[in-house]
Amino acid sequence: MADNQTGNGKGGGGKGPLGDLVKAESMIQLAIALPAGCLIGWLIGSWLDRHFHQSWISIAGIVLGAVAGFIQIFTTASRFLKNDK
Repeated sequence: MADNQTGNGKGGGGKGPLGDLVKAESMIQLAIALPAGCLIGWLIGSWLDRHFHQSWISIAGIVLGAVAGFIQIFTTASRFLKNDK
């Protein structure tokens, strides 16, 4: 039971069942970030298209949502890789 903790003062240190759940949550967050960003960008862009009577803002919203999703993926992955060491 005592070998599930690392003793570095970080409350478990990512070992054991709780650490596995945190890793699984990070992977789910990676899988959802890009589609959610694109969907939210498209929804906001479509609303702005209707509001301003344009037809290009939804495409810009998808692109901006994808960029935001990639930024979220990179920050989550770098945090995951940093904690993995």
